[in-house]
Amino acid sequence: MIRDYQALQHTWFAKGKQRGIKPTGNHRGVKLFSTVDYGTGQIVWQEDEEYTAEKFLAFLKVVMKAYPEGNIVMVLDNARAHHAKLLKPFLEEQQGRLQLVFLPPYSPELNIVEGLWKWLKSDVVNNVFYHTVAEIRKNVQAFMEQIMKEPQMIIDRLYIRLESGELDKNL
Repeated sequence: MIRDYQALQHTWFAKGKQRGIKPTGNHRGVKLFSTVDYGTGQIVWQEDEEYTAEKFLAFLKVVMKAYPEGNIVMVLDNARAHHAKLLKPFLEEQQGRLQLVFLPPYSPELNIVEGLWKWLKSDVVNNVFYHTVAEIRKNVQAFMEQIMKEPQMIIDRLYIRLESGELDKNL
């Protein structure tokens, strides 16, 4: 979820003139589903109002359409929606074409899509005040559309995360 929490990231300001960002007091945001194909840089993503098993199942169907041939292995965290009984008939229907691999609990550094979220937050959310969720949605969509024009940049950016040693300490 990309929340509208106003977060200051690295920034410069004149001494004594620290930048302030008004809080809204609300916990609004944009819920996103996404996959990153590390081999091609392709991103499949969608926004939704909520993050439920039903919505996750709908997203899995979107992924299957995006990759109509071959086997798919999705690396996932342990969100409740990822383990829902509702998914079982769909996964059985796929007869091994779609395999879900779950990371150990509390290990977001092992999930490549977390690098995408960090990048998105850095470019879209940090140091910005949004008056409406519609503004967040618009900027998230613009960000995703822009980076998807350069799949090699996606691979390079996320590969740097892997190369930096973030994963080495956990392997």
